[in-house]
Amino acid sequence: MRFLRRSESSGSTDTVSAPETDGADAADERPRTHTTPGKGRATPRRRDAEGRRRGPAPAPPRTQREASKLARANRPSKDDRRAKAAERRRRMDAGDDRVLLPRDRGKVRAHVRDVVDSRPHVIGLFLPLAALVLVAALVQNPMLQQYITLFTFLMLAVMVVEGTMLGVQVLKKARAKFPEEEIKGLPTGWYAFSRATQPRKMRVPKPRVKRGADV
Repeated sequence: MRFLRRSESSGSTDTVSAPETDGADAADERPRTHTTPGKGRATPRRRDAEGRRRGPAPAPPRTQREASKLARANRPSKDDRRAKAAERRRRMDAGDDRVLLPRDRGKVRAHVRDVVDSRPHVIGLFLPLAALVLVAALVQNPMLQQYITLFTFLMLAVMVVEGTMLGVQVLKKARAKFPEEEIKGLPTGWYAFSRATQPRKMRVPKPRVKRGADV
């Protein structure tokens, strides 16, 4: 067998021509001058990065003295506590449900407060009447004590009657305004009675309707 012999018709050896390349391949062979160099390291995982940022957890206190010192260090300052208390008080006075006591929350209780605040009540004299009874007990005058005792029983009777009528009125208005709500009679009436016994300036939340308003 014969391999790679000279051609008899030509005096040169057969050569294999290189394949032709198109413009895209030629462009790929050009050196890239704007490539972004690698970081040279693997991207850290989020857990490892957060662990390095936070650092090791501090050792727990070993004695009561260290625990007390750590608690004092983490305790907010007096100014911060006063500011938070003032902000909470302001929001309670405004009737914000997020900071109110459970007994004051809800649109039904807000309506009950509006009904109570819309007019004055004899029940509002409950605290002054209690102070009068205390003064009468300190005064050593039997005649004065007798008159004050009689006046006290009379006022208590009037307060009981007014409180009962107020509870019935508030319950009727609340059920008419919120027919979809389940409103219990005794808790609602007692809530109205207890608010009416407080002086207007001491009520929390603060009254949002004026006296004489149609509620």
